[in-house]
Amino acid sequence: TSSLFSLRDPATGKVAGFDAGISQLLAKYITGQPKENLSQVTVDTRETLLQNQSVDLVIATYSITPARQQKVDFGGPYYESKSAILVKSTNSSINSVDDLAGKNVATQAASTGVALLQKYAPKANVQTFDDNPKCLAAVQQGRVDAYVIDQSILLSDVAKNKDVKIVGDPFGNADPYGIGLHKGSDALAFVNAWLKSIEEDGTWAALWKATVGQVVKTDPPKPPAIAS
Repeated sequence: TSSLFSLRDPATGKVAGFDAGISQLLAKYITGQPKENLSQVTVDTRETLLQNQSVDLVIATYSITPARQQKVDFGGPYYESKSAILVKSTNSSINSVDDLAGKNVATQAASTGVALLQKYAPKANVQTFDDNPKCLAAVQQGRVDAYVIDQSILLSDVAKNKDVKIVGDPFGNADPYGIGLHKGSDALAFVNAWLKSIEEDGTWAALWKATVGQVVKTDPPKPPAIAS
């Protein structure tokens, strides 16, 4: 549901974006074809689908946290993002994280946004929603004053919707995104070796330019260090 990371075209069924590109490149590396059997996930279904082996891996702006590492393994990280604030384009009262005090703020249930708001905006009235489209809609409809989540996700929202904007500077620690795998997976070393290869040969940077780089008009960032 994120245009810059993974969005399915309802007309063609094709999925595009940075995460989608990572999955297609990995599929091609393994099978020779950039094809995979896709299952849509939400923030609170990712671990369950991996644990019951409904999917082999999850590539979905999946932040690596100690709590999640108790349940699943992570390849990577392959990307990282700080958090940011999204508001309606006409909103002039929120310009930084300090302005969230007393405001109704949306974030995704079971995401790192919940703990982040508790730390950086403890006086905000936090409301959780299942996924990004519902959080975005809550801002657009005026049901909440702001939406806080990874900047990478909010960039996708701004790219598609002129009635919202990102305000203030990114804040919090950079969330490292990993490729979720079954706990104890034999594929972990394989996935990490593959990630290193696409970073070294320029494929990672080319994918970033074709997706995230269409909105963030800078040179590709340096990928985060992959766990050994």
